[in-house]
Amino acid sequence: MSGEVLMNAGEGGVVHVTLRHTGRLNAMSRPMWRQLRAVFEDVQRRTDARCVVIAGEGGAFCAGGDISEYPGFRFDAAALRDFHENDVWGGLNAMLACDVPIVASISGACMGAGVEIASCCDVRVAGAAARFGAPIAKLGFPMAPREAQLVAAAVGETAARQMLLEAATFTAADMLARGFLSRVVPDDEVPAEALASARRIAALAPGAARMNKQVLRALKMPPALDGKAPAAIEMIVNGPHDPYAYADSAEHREGITAFLAKRPSVF
Repeated sequence: MSGEVLMNAGEGGVVHVTLRHTGRLNAMSRPMWRQLRAVFEDVQRRTDARCVVIAGEGGAFCAGGDISEYPGFRFDAAALRDFHENDVWGGLNAMLACDVPIVASISGACMGAGVEIASCCDVRVAGAAARFGAPIAKLGFPMAPREAQLVAAAVGETAARQMLLEAATFTAADMLARGFLSRVVPDDEVPAEALASARRIAALAPGAARMNKQVLRALKMPPALDGKAPAAIEMIVNGPHDPYAYADSAEHREGITAFLAKRPSVF
């Protein structure tokens, strides 16, 4: 059993994605990375998807990579590159490119690959007993460049350096204080709190959520040559697809009309 990534559509546009690798604390295998990519590419195409909740099965989010596979490819540079640039980054990039908001429901171990997957999420809810880190220095290898950039941007450079250089692990309270987590709740409340967050998102304007994610993604792009604005923002504002074309959209009209009528919006 090499594990699997499952997707189930719930009510109200909430999609549930589950990392399952029984007996391995949901450690990511190569097939799981490929499935993660396929799942989020599917979510991106779905017009009925309003929010995703991603969680690990059982008492862990994801304990890292499936180390039992490593002797089969890690000792060859070309095979190692293929693993990180195609399998791993293919899955992570599909999450990053997904315009549908993603809520991470984090319990127990969130290590290595788990931190990388959580770093791709928009809202992160964790249990008080959750633990975070990337102690791969104990295994004798560094974090791949794209993955290190992703993690450092999400957890902060100081925490990333401690994770990678000291093999340090952090509590949920630590990661909340560092701004990585949105909320920390009692462990048995994590699934319900994550679902409540997803339902709040799903009840709001889905088109606006997707556009917000596109802009927030562009803000992370390198600056323009003149240093005045991110190049991607300039492309959005002045590009062929008018970012204000939503002006006459049904959800825009509904939101404004409902507010003025003092009634809840129905999107």
